[in-house]
Amino acid sequence: MSADWSAVKNVRIMNRSEDKDVDDMLPAYRFDYGKAKPNRFAGRVPVTVTLDQHVAEVFTTEESVSKALRALISAMPVASGK
Repeated sequence: MSADWSAVKNVRIMNRSEDKDVDDMLPAYRFDYGKAKPNRFAGRVPVTVTLDQHVAEVFTTEESVSKALRALISAMPVASGK
């Protein structure tokens, strides 16, 4: 008799899964982005830059690259606002 009960139970489970096949998604949603909050899980991601081989031979550390780029930035003329 327990075999009959398990068959009935399987039929019920199958019927439940058939009900979930109905697409209950709306064709479009309207989001109020004014209520959006910053993502508290997003942190600063470090930037990775790949140097050409001949440049990497001169600037062997992260600090040396940063120092050279900062010097270049300070020597650049200030861009006028457009």
